[in-house]
Amino acid sequence: MKNTTHFGFKTVDEADKPSLVRGVFDAVAGRYDVMNDLMSGGLHRLWKNEMVSWLNPQPGMRILDVAGGTGDIALRLLQRADCHVTVADINGQMLEAGRARAIDRNRLRGIEWVCADAESLPFPDNHFDAYTIAFGIRNVTHVENALAEAHRVLNIGGRFLCLEFSSVGQPLLQKIYDAYSFHVIPQIGQWITGDREAYQYLVESIRQFPDQENFAGMIRATGFGNVQYRSLTQGVVAIHSARKI
Repeated sequence: MKNTTHFGFKTVDEADKPSLVRGVFDAVAGRYDVMNDLMSGGLHRLWKNEMVSWLNPQPGMRILDVAGGTGDIALRLLQRADCHVTVADINGQMLEAGRARAIDRNRLRGIEWVCADAESLPFPDNHFDAYTIAFGIRNVTHVENALAEAHRVLNIGGRFLCLEFSSVGQPLLQKIYDAYSFHVIPQIGQWITGDREAYQYLVESIRQFPDQENFAGMIRATGFGNVQYRSLTQGVVAIHSARKI
């Protein structure tokens, strides 16, 4: 009997999900950042800045940014400190978009690009000082495997930071947020990228992801310590922080 998982609100074979997710991001890679600005009203920039500020990167740090193909987090890290950032993403087209952005900004030093799966990273144990992932972990097939890999590749004392859509606690705001998510975002996706289905999936995937407390529990179960989180914009997103102990 085949194992199944969710792809948005659909049930699919586990083996099929990586290629389905890759197809979504292949379809939107060229307009991904434009869509982020339109969908969030530019708030995604503030959320990402908040994650980088909480990390507070220092000169010489080795940082792994997973699912960071467009370079949005990596470039922010390099603006803050003379560190070395490895960007890992399973999607080659997203990596190409990130490389082009880095070239446009003359940011070629201190950054490398690796096509890799978050559930099976091609890096040695105890290798990085920090691991960041923004709006990527909900797309992996087995979140627990991605967390285990994050733990494995971090040094003792290394920092884990995850920015992800989360749970809005206020009922009225939740109704407004749902209406916007399910009726407006897919239509914007159709107008800008020509792919309504990709953004329908992305909206549905948010609703399948654990809330703040449950995700914190998953991080602790992986073996991380000092697990904390900050809810932003009334819980629309949350940043989870932890350390390898």
